[in-house]
Amino acid sequence: MSRRGLMVSGAAGLALPVAGCGAGRDRWNEAVAETWAALSAGASLGELVRYATLAANSHNTQPWRFSATENAVTIMPDLSRRTPVVDPDDHHLFVSLGCAAENLSIAAEARGRRATVTVDAAGDGRVAIALEPAPAAETPLFVAIPERQCTRSDYDGRAVPADDLAKLEEAARVDGVDVVMIADPARMVAVLDYVVAGNTRQVEDPAFVAELTEWLRFNAGQAAETRDGLYTAASGNPTTPAWLGRLVFPWVFSAGSENDRYRRQIRSSSGIAVFVARAEGKAGWVAAGRSYQRFALQATALGIRNAFVNQPVEVPAVRAEFAAWLGLGRRPDLVVRFGYAPPMPKSLRRPVADVMA
Repeated sequence: MSRRGLMVSGAAGLALPVAGCGAGRDRWNEAVAETWAALSAGASLGELVRYATLAANSHNTQPWRFSATENAVTIMPDLSRRTPVVDPDDHHLFVSLGCAAENLSIAAEARGRRATVTVDAAGDGRVAIALEPAPAAETPLFVAIPERQCTRSDYDGRAVPADDLAKLEEAARVDGVDVVMIADPARMVAVLDYVVAGNTRQVEDPAFVAELTEWLRFNAGQAAETRDGLYTAASGNPTTPAWLGRLVFPWVFSAGSENDRYRRQIRSSSGIAVFVARAEGKAGWVAAGRSYQRFALQATALGIRNAFVNQPVEVPAVRAEFAAWLGLGRRPDLVVRFGYAPPMPKSLRRPVADVMA
């Protein structure tokens, strides 16, 4: 899943012109309002699909296609949006489908439709959501859907109250997934060491940098045009003309500056949550996504921010060491830091018509 700080400004003394003002900024503002609009009272299946697309997903690739009938929605993997360098076995892709499925289920139940989720684990991993009439149930998680974001910034270091930690754990409870909550400073530093180890290997891999660059959106106009990818302003970095960003980014994106940023960000966080599915494979990965999405929505409802720091689970050699340190005997799926911070600019989503099969 996407967790980059995007050190576009990482080269000391390099002045980059600011882009994204004027018409591009206006288009981006309009797209944000359209993307994140509240769900209408009589929401159609298309509107439920829009709410599904507001889920967290890797690199904001939005690797999904939807089909809908009167009583069901199916979420299919869109393999044209794979990220084969950072996610060679499509783990994050299926986690993303789980996040979308959970959003859709919560939204459907808020509009009087009970959702039952199944995964075609033996096939292509598509997620089927059967819908049946039920009393409408608007929950704090539903209200949080259009407010949730991955907040890739420094946090303020405040501790999360014990009652709120318990609410996060309860919300994330999904069959087949364990959540390891880490708030002890010494254990958080240990996680940081794994983040730095994984990050260093990734940033020093030209193929990783090239793939990441393809999914960066360097200004508001470019972000509004594609309505996908990682908008640099959403992580607090300057905007530039797209051609210049693509040219400069590989030169300023360094392990040293990235590792410094992650040290600062993890040390400013209140805690870290690690999501671990009990089953390896597509069904387990979808379940991990559902669990994380519920965690993120509950965090949003409590005024708590979160962001992925998935380097320890993305580099196989580091993942094996991290799994041994956790002592769970199976693959960890997601690593998430959480704490308190102001919101950052929002990411965009493609229109519903573009994601329907």
